[in-house]
Amino acid sequence: MRALDLAIIGLFLVGMPLLGIWIGGKQKSGSDYFVGEGKISWWVACLSVVSAETSTLTVLSVPTVAYIATPGEGGMTYLALAIGYIAGRIVVSMVLLPRYVAGNLVTAYAFLGKRFGNGLQGTASVTFLLTRTLADGIRLFATAIPIKVVLAAYGLSVSYWTIVVGLGIAMVIYSFFGGVRAVVWVDAIQMLWYILGAVVVIWVIAGRLPDGWFGKAVDANKFQLFDFSSNMLTGQYAFFTAVIGGAVLSMASHGSDQLIVQRLQATNDLRAARKALVASGFVVFLQFALFLFIGVLLWALYNGLNPTKPKPEGLGLANKDELFANFIVNDLPSGLSGFVIAGILAAALSSSLGALASSTVTDVYERVIGRQLPEADRLKHGRIWTIIWAGALILCAGFFASSNKTSADPIVVQALGITGYTYGALLGAFLLGLLFKRARQSDAIVAFVSTVIVMAFLILGVKFNKPDGSLIGIDFGRAAGTKVALAWPWYTLCGVVITLVVGGLLSLRHRSEDPLAEEGVKEAESV
Repeated sequence: MRALDLAIIGLFLVGMPLLGIWIGGKQKSGSDYFVGEGKISWWVACLSVVSAETSTLTVLSVPTVAYIATPGEGGMTYLALAIGYIAGRIVVSMVLLPRYVAGNLVTAYAFLGKRFGNGLQGTASVTFLLTRTLADGIRLFATAIPIKVVLAAYGLSVSYWTIVVGLGIAMVIYSFFGGVRAVVWVDAIQMLWYILGAVVVIWVIAGRLPDGWFGKAVDANKFQLFDFSSNMLTGQYAFFTAVIGGAVLSMASHGSDQLIVQRLQATNDLRAARKALVASGFVVFLQFALFLFIGVLLWALYNGLNPTKPKPEGLGLANKDELFANFIVNDLPSGLSGFVIAGILAAALSSSLGALASSTVTDVYERVIGRQLPEADRLKHGRIWTIIWAGALILCAGFFASSNKTSADPIVVQALGITGYTYGALLGAFLLGLLFKRARQSDAIVAFVSTVIVMAFLILGVKFNKPDGSLIGIDFGRAAGTKVALAWPWYTLCGVVITLVVGGLLSLRHRSEDPLAEEGVKEAESV
């Protein structure tokens, strides 16, 4: 790492927050701070959605997925998830998105408030706040990895805790002053930056590969796209598991997660929001393919050495997810290294703070005090909660930095696994309100809480035999060897089914339709 690289990185870390503040302008109201008052173009929102949902986890960890994949797993089977993502987004654009955009709702959970009542709106929002804090804590930790590698190259031993605090401060600056407009625009710029960095990396590696590398990669199934051999219950990227699970996961993340919905609400109208959402699915597919290909190239360059084994048997890395960062810092030419590292740091500034703040203020705080705040007060409270949630993300990132050494999964898999506890309940609550007109708020809350409890039991306590998918039994010990949990792409679908079954059965107690459901139908017909 040379002085030129450090200068590029330093300029980026200072310049990007300042750019966000300039783009955001002066915030005049809570709606402007949270939603942007409909001033964001669809293509900008599309790039922002992609940056928000993948960010550093994609840049650093997806290459690791392809690198460590065994011949039986296949190096490109992760792409089956992206196929499901596209299908799920199409459904959301037709079913849920019209209710958010046309209804002029500040958060996705305001729809649940209109359909069921304030109780479920608050319950869903609190669930989002907890889940998003944990997932984005992993994202912030992921961004600290290349910085630690850079500092280690200079002989500086800096803890992950110190690094994530510095990143958290940079992240909060433009979210605090610029609002959602700054977040969306900076997201779009950052995504283009790290995609260009990925292209640069491919160009550099391609000139260093040994003869015959492509044939070896094909023999090792590194270019295998679909996996029809793994068991559907235990194989994370078995074709039907990945496509079906990916579709339902995308319906949940892009239909019931305020992080994504907030960016779509910032578009001009429903048509623009739909274009942004569907187009983002195809962009994600191409982005996944790009970074998986980098993982295959690294595998060929390093001859498939184990990332964490000591040299010369392995690469001698402290963490498997340092694989890509290690190459960037130590093997890229001066200037290019700083450019790519800046692109990875760009992904860190893709902030969920605005979504967390908006949900806290409108879904929780206003429900507690029993009234809607004036716009000026919404803006004030939104900024206060932006700072509070930044502190929470820093704490979570530090926790994952301490615990990640014992995990066998890449960090991108850990982040997706976290959503399994609650995404099914969130999406299920929305579908319950649309499909079961008799369902009341009490039915929905009981179904919601029941789903979270059952999913926690299923994820933590039920183990399967990985080769054949047979049930081993109840075991709350750590999954290891052939004893594994249910493949995580099924988590969201299982949660949706549980919510609909419990809520649907409870709704049979009522002889008439919920009056709030009638209002929702009329509102939908007017879209």
